[in-house]
Amino acid sequence: MTTTWLRRATRVALAALPLLPLAAMAQEAGAPKYGSLGLDTGNMNRDVAPGDDFYSYMEGNWVDHTSIPADKTRIGYNYDLEDKVAEEVRAIAENAVAHPDTPEAQRIAAVWTAWMDEKGITARGVATLQPMVARIAAIKTRRELMQLMAEPGYTSAIGLAITADSKDPARYVVRADQGDLGLPARDYYLETGEKYDAVRKAYTAYIAQIFTLAGVSDADTRATAIMALETALAKDDWAPERLRDPVATYNPVATAHLAAYAPGIDWGAMLDKLGLAKAKVVVVGEPSAVRAIGTHLARDPIELWKDYLVFRLISDLASTLPVAFDDAHFAFYGKVLGGVTEQRPRWKRGVDLLNQELGQDVGQIYLKTHWSADADAQMAEMIDDLKGSYADRIGQANWMDGPTRAAALAKLAAFEARVAGPKTPIDYSDFHPVADDPFANAIEAQRFQWALWLKRYGGPVDRGVWDMNPQTVNAYYNPNSNQVTFPAAELLPPFFDPNADPAVNYGAAGATIGHEMGHGFDDEGRQFDGQGRLKNWWTRISAEKFKVHADALVKQYDAYEPVPGLHIKGALTLGENLADLGGLEAAYAAYHRYLKRHGEAETIDGMTGDQRFFLSYAQSWQSKVREEALRQQLLGDPHSPDTFRVNGVVRNVDAWYEAFNVAPDSKLYLPPDQRVHVW
Repeated sequence: MTTTWLRRATRVALAALPLLPLAAMAQEAGAPKYGSLGLDTGNMNRDVAPGDDFYSYMEGNWVDHTSIPADKTRIGYNYDLEDKVAEEVRAIAENAVAHPDTPEAQRIAAVWTAWMDEKGITARGVATLQPMVARIAAIKTRRELMQLMAEPGYTSAIGLAITADSKDPARYVVRADQGDLGLPARDYYLETGEKYDAVRKAYTAYIAQIFTLAGVSDADTRATAIMALETALAKDDWAPERLRDPVATYNPVATAHLAAYAPGIDWGAMLDKLGLAKAKVVVVGEPSAVRAIGTHLARDPIELWKDYLVFRLISDLASTLPVAFDDAHFAFYGKVLGGVTEQRPRWKRGVDLLNQELGQDVGQIYLKTHWSADADAQMAEMIDDLKGSYADRIGQANWMDGPTRAAALAKLAAFEARVAGPKTPIDYSDFHPVADDPFANAIEAQRFQWALWLKRYGGPVDRGVWDMNPQTVNAYYNPNSNQVTFPAAELLPPFFDPNADPAVNYGAAGATIGHEMGHGFDDEGRQFDGQGRLKNWWTRISAEKFKVHADALVKQYDAYEPVPGLHIKGALTLGENLADLGGLEAAYAAYHRYLKRHGEAETIDGMTGDQRFFLSYAQSWQSKVREEALRQQLLGDPHSPDTFRVNGVVRNVDAWYEAFNVAPDSKLYLPPDQRVHVW
């Protein structure tokens, strides 16, 4: 599948950076947001030795004196920033309602008004849902079943999508992947133990509750059958670790051969309904899982599949239905799986909805009202330093041979960085929301998104498409385009502050830039060349030596146990861990490139420049998380918990030992020969 790697779980030719709007939102002139340097030293616990627990040394006082609000699964600077941006998007929405004088404002106003009208939602009841449920009830044949699965709004056992072709990224291709299930991680279905049993029991009860609310008889019987179906599908689904292999998940099949390749699926019916009847090739992501799904589609009772479609239709869009459906959904997904006790305010969930349905309409207004170019030169200098430090480190990697090194440097030179927002945002003129039905708007949004991809299919890949909105607090790397993308909202304190100490900016924003660039050379990204093609550019010897380093990092993270009895999955998180480590080391080297031009760093408030750099890195990962949410993350998220994105990384960095005089008797100490250095 086309994969993008994000900085958080929850990234412009570099040579042309001075020409780009590399900026951050303006701060009050001369005043860092946090402390006098950009560091909030009041959060520190100086009773903790930095070599024993570096995260707690920087954030321990904050952790000890901070409680997670009842409506949140986690808190920290990143989530504070998301709240700030949400308030700004809310203001955009409310202004659109008050002044619907442009097409963009009219669309935003319609979506927002429909969502916020709880009385209207209650008054309509399930009337808006009934026509779609009736279409499911009318299914008589398996062909009709699969045709309906292909329509917007209905869940499909097979995920069909249009993406860039990994081996020819200038063109689009159709992909078929295993569909998603109702529980967020495969392990919830398959693992044994009281906690897993409790989740499965609660999920089955939730399915029954949805049927009861919808007026469907025999709710418990139907729920038990659906749970059995999903469990059977989960057994054949590929584990998340295996999904990270871009070679194993690239299996092109001529459409004429699909019926023989994966029988039981009416490929013709589904492709035709999606407008893809002329597609000549489909790339199958997980062959054994897709074939198993085909077996279930051909063998399991049609009535069971119809029940499944009804349940998923209602569950997936429960928040747009009367409050009883919304509350049931929250009671399971929020309380049981997330550990929260209160639903988030409706307006905050409305912001999420706007970002999903009209993200780039909102984004263009956000850029006009919240983005300035005051820090262009500062950001351009930082990114140029990161590019230079990566080039130096690749050149110095003594485990890599000449041909592989030359190819790696060529890929680095081809990096394109994009900042703030798309030059050509999505045109939503064919999206027609209404002001009185959020359920209808959700279906219309799905229809519009698929129509948008159909317009692109058949033509060359548009490298200007963004997978994030300007108002998203995150960043990503796309291996098929060799692009790193930094939305405007990511470049805010504490991640970037134009008034902060350079050490602080390089430790946070620099490490973020380094992280995203590092994805181009992690265990997945290294399999794509500078043009974004899935192509082996490594010699056998260099690939084997890379694996030695990668395996050592997997072993380190496998040993970490954030929740009693539940370890980090080192193989699942390898790409993010490599990007964290390589990004921090590259950012440190970039900081010292900066110092060579601007003079050595002073000791300020008893902290050297190097100490401030590493403390800023730790500060950027400030978070506190509920155990239920942490457990969910450990089961299926490719990102390690934030605490380990600090402690697990710095203990491999020689400069950190020197900065804090970390001795061999420290808890985080690793002997030099056990420290992993890749880039």
